[in-house]
Amino acid sequence: MEFRKMRRFKQELDKSECERILQSAKRGTLAVLGDGEYPYAVPINYVYSDGRLYFHCAKEGHKLDAIARCDKASFNVLDAPEKKNPSDWWYYVKSVTVFGRITVMPDGSDKISALTLLGEKYFPDDYDTQGDIKRNLSRVNMLCLEIEHMTGKQVEEK
Repeated sequence: MEFRKMRRFKQELDKSECERILQSAKRGTLAVLGDGEYPYAVPINYVYSDGRLYFHCAKEGHKLDAIARCDKASFNVLDAPEKKNPSDWWYYVKSVTVFGRITVMPDGSDKISALTLLGEKYFPDDYDTQGDIKRNLSRVNMLCLEIEHMTGKQVEEK
């Protein structure tokens, strides 16, 4: 599939800036094709590594049902902090949107590696990430979004 080019190409961010935002942002919105072919978008924690996004989730639910029907997904993050001049009403913001195919990772070392990356991003430095993974591995799924297309945008307009 050929993805659309950004209409406002002057506001487009380069790949390195998109990756910086994906690495630093804490939450984004994952969108899949939900029940009745309605979009299902949910805010979610994630980690970005080597051109992939990883998410943890329960063993059942709306996301998993949607992914089983259609593996296409999109994900969007906003760079933080948004900026605003005190005398203005508008914000200056950078965002990244990715499109790709999402799968449930099988149990094994790749799933544990992805969980470790996620834990290292969110848990405090002194937290026993590996102990937590061992205790909860059987109760968690990991999703992997293989990025096929990525765009970033910097909005600086009224």
